[in-house]
Amino acid sequence: MTEQPSNYRLQPPPKPNDSTAIADLVIEDIKQRKQLGIERYGVALQAHNGRDNLQDAYEEAQDLTLYIKAEMVQRQKQEWIPSNIL
Repeated sequence: MTEQPSNYRLQPPPKPNDSTAIADLVIEDIKQRKQLGIERYGVALQAHNGRDNLQDAYEEAQDLTLYIKAEMVQRQKQEWIPSNIL
């Protein structure tokens, strides 16, 4: 079994409630992003557009990882730094 980092925590199963489904919120966000793309670039994102989608996605994923870790650190008010980085 792989050992979890010290900041890993078990979570309970989700509890049903009256909140809007997250998928519905994401769908609305995607609709807004599509419109922003059309306003900014004159077209919604399409395949075969001359860009490397894998490269773009990889760079966005790196940014996402940084934002997630920053939020985790802010919530914990401490940094978890693996020993092999020090």
